[in-house]
Formats: sequence, structure tokens, C-alpha cells
Amino acid sequence: MMAQQKPATALNEFSAFIAELESVLPPHCILSRPEEKKPFECDGLTLFKEIPAIVVLPENEAHIIHVLKTCKKHAVPVVPRGAGTGLSGGATPHSQGVLLGVSKLNKIRHIDPVAATAVVEPGVRNLAISEAVAQYGLYYAPDPSSQIACSIGGNIAENAGGVHCLKYGLTVHNVMRVRIITIDGDIVELGSAAPDSPGLNLLPVFVGSEGMLGVVTEATVKLIPKPEAATVIMASFDSVKAAADAVRDIIAAGIIPAGLEMMDQRATQMVEPFVKAGYDLNAQAILLCESDGAPQEVEDEIQRMTAVFEKAGAVRLQVSANEQERLLFWAGRKNAFPAAGRVSPDYYCMDGTIPRKQIANVLTQMADMERKYGLRCANVFHAGDGNLHPLILFDANDPDEIRRAEDFGAEILELCIKVGGTITGEHGVGLEKINQMCSQFTRDELDAFMAIKRAFDPEELLNPTKQIPTLNRCAEYGKMHVHAGQIKFPELERF
Repeated sequence: MMAQQKPATALNEFSAFIAELESVLPPHCILSRPEEKKPFECDGLTLFKEIPAIVVLPENEAHIIHVLKTCKKHAVPVVPRGAGTGLSGGATPHSQGVLLGVSKLNKIRHIDPVAATAVVEPGVRNLAISEAVAQYGLYYAPDPSSQIACSIGGNIAENAGGVHCLKYGLTVHNVMRVRIITIDGDIVELGSAAPDSPGLNLLPVFVGSEGMLGVVTEATVKLIPKPEAATVIMASFDSVKAAADAVRDIIAAGIIPAGLEMMDQRATQMVEPFVKAGYDLNAQAILLCESDGAPQEVEDEIQRMTAVFEKAGAVRLQVSANEQERLLFWAGRKNAFPAAGRVSPDYYCMDGTIPRKQIANVLTQMADMERKYGLRCANVFHAGDGNLHPLILFDANDPDEIRRAEDFGAEILELCIKVGGTITGEHGVGLEKINQMCSQFTRDELDAFMAIKRAFDPEELLNPTKQIPTLNRCAEYGKMHVHAGQIKFPELERF
């Protein structure tokens, strides 16, 4: 059967659109062949895939301005993309739109060691900032597990965190200013290099907006002094409940660790052969609890933490003996996701946040869900601030396992809401959690979110497939779930 041809008028208009892009961008910045576009079909959430109509990789701010103006003129959707490490489908392309990658804008423009700030382009890797400022005894605090690869533009879009976010905050707490381009091609600066800035405080609105309000071309980030000393306690527990209660007890004791992470037995048994971090494989759960600061301060805090853990019933305590061992302990935690590839064809990483006092309750109910859906789940997460990252293990070659994995994840998110939490802590909503927005927020709240988007993007061209659900979609949710194989993107008839 002959493939259906697009109308000549549509092809002509698309050709005119491409020609207008090519009038400013070099040919190598525009990818249109199927094999060129294939690597951009998804981000770190591989359940959702779509080939974009075209991929554009601008090399400077002027290129981005031209792309956005051209998209606005022709009413073409545009999806911004950083390094593609996001886990919620926030950078999933639009089948009839432009995928706008900012990876070529990867310069650190200025470092001010006195003010402890750095001005960076959006394609700069998270870890590269700390590497560049280490000579001044400074570093950039947010440290997602993907920090070796993820970019600051994507961190801003998703409000990324990391294992040290308990003490030092998420991206929103560490970015002072952003320079963005609107869909109209206008340059707007939010925030400032000073502690405060005049006018409406729109910077926290933009951080975490997932590319739906504008495209970042520059950011001023906060740097902090590298601690003189840092030490990690690895505490083993013979039950998940005991470990969860220990998290509560640490915070109740007035201790705010630099990091407080939890891994259950399935997670440690998955990671240990991969990293060889020395994890206790007999423990039902382990906690990694770090203290940093002046040497005496760290020594005192480690003693206080040890006392809390012993009282909470820790069956084994191991304190990092040196910097190499401290980094090894963290390497196991940060490599939990790639380690999952050794034990399962695929994994679905969830992201929900709950009150700390609910950790034991939620993990117990998640164990029941494993049996309900017939799938394994490894738990590795930011226990200190209640940010869960269950890794649901499944086989994407089995459509039924895909369905069960998605339903499992949806039920986890619904449980997070039920116990007083939220549907995301640092991964964003993207396509993954769009249905749960209906459960988390009222219709009036959703309308308020959309009013903010329309103030920046009236035609709703920026990342349109990730918009807040419509009234009808919210009404339908609960009757059916939208599974990966059923996702359909709005079509632009002329293209």
C-alpha cells in the first residue's frame, strides 16, 4: 500500500519554515534525516518516544532567538532539551515540532571567587562547574546522580536536587539569575547577582517550569566553600521500619546532615557487585549519613549521629576512614540506576515526596504493590527530605509488563498524595505524571498554572505536550490511564 502523501501546500509551508531557519543557522545545526533525529526520540524516560519533525542545535543566543521567532511566526511547537538525562519525559519531542537542543552552549563565561558565583551557559555539565571552581576552594552544591552528564539548563528546567539537597537545597536555592528567551524572541532576565532584585520574584516560578515558559541561555549560580572535612556513616538495620524511624530520629535530634540517603536490601544487592562499595548485603536497609564542615564540628556530629543510630537499633555502623572510602560509599548510591541494568532489561524510576514520618508506612505499602503487580522494586532515595525514587524493574519487550509498571508507578504517586506528599521532588512532571496533576491539584489551581504559562506563551507553543491537563482529561482520569503505547500527540495539519 502506498504511503499517504502530505498535501503539497503543507510540504511547501514546511519547506519555507526550514528555509527560514537555514537563513541564519549553519546547515550542521539543523538535523532532518531520520537517522539524525533518532537519538533525540526520548530523554531518560524511555517509555515515551517520538521522532521530532526536526532537530535544531543552535550554537549561540542569536541562533536561539531566531529559532523561537521562526517557530512563533509559523506556529510550530518547540521542545527545549538539555543533555536528555531527565527521567519524567519532559524533553520528549513533539512529532510535528522542533526539538531545540542547547548542548552546544557549553561555556563557563565568568567565575567570581570573591562573590562566589559563576555565570554559565545552559549546556554546561553540572559537575563541570565544581571542577572549574575547585581551584578557588568552591563548588556547586546540587549534585544529581547524573551530574557527570546532566546540564545546568536541564537542572533549571526540572529543579534538580541530589544527595546533598537536604542541607544545601535544590537548584532553585542555588541559582541567582537566569537569562531566558521567550517564544517571541525577547530577552528577559529573572533574578540578579545580588541577594534580591526589584519587581516580581519570578525566578522561582521559572525554575522547574520544564521548558514551558522560555529557553535558558545563561545562568548565574551560587558557589559555596568546599568543606574542610566530610565523613559518612553507613548504618545497617534489620528492618526497613527501623531505618525509616532512624531518619526521623536524626532530624528530631536537631541534626541536619549534608546527606541522608536510604537503600533497601534489593538496592544494595543490586549495586554492590557493580561498584563494590562495601555495603552490608545482609541488612534489610542501610542509611548513608554524611557530616561536613570544620574537622571538630564533623567529629562531634558523627558522635551524635552514632548515638542516634545505636538507639534506633542499628545492627552495624561503619564510618568512612578517609576521603576515598567516603566517595566509594556515595559511588554506590549514585550508581544505583545504571546498576539496575545488570539485573533487569528495563527500569522505571519514580519520583515522589512524602513526609518523613510516612516513610515506613509507604515502603510497606509499596512491598504489597510488588506482589499486586508481580514486579520487583528497588528503593534508593533521599530519605532526609522524604524524596522517594523507587526503581520498578520490568521488561519493555513485554507490553503487559509495561502496563503493569506504569500502573505500579501511578499507584505509588497516588499514595504519596494520600499521605500528604507530592508527585515530584526533583524529576519534574513531564509526560510521566501529567495525570496525577489532576489528583494533586484542584481545577482552580490548574487554571492558575495555565494562566502563568499563557502570560509567557499565549499560543502554547513551548513544550505543549506537557501542559497541565484539560478539564476533560482530569474528568477522565481514574477511568483509564494513558499508557506509553497509546500516547498521541496533537497534529499540525499543514505539516
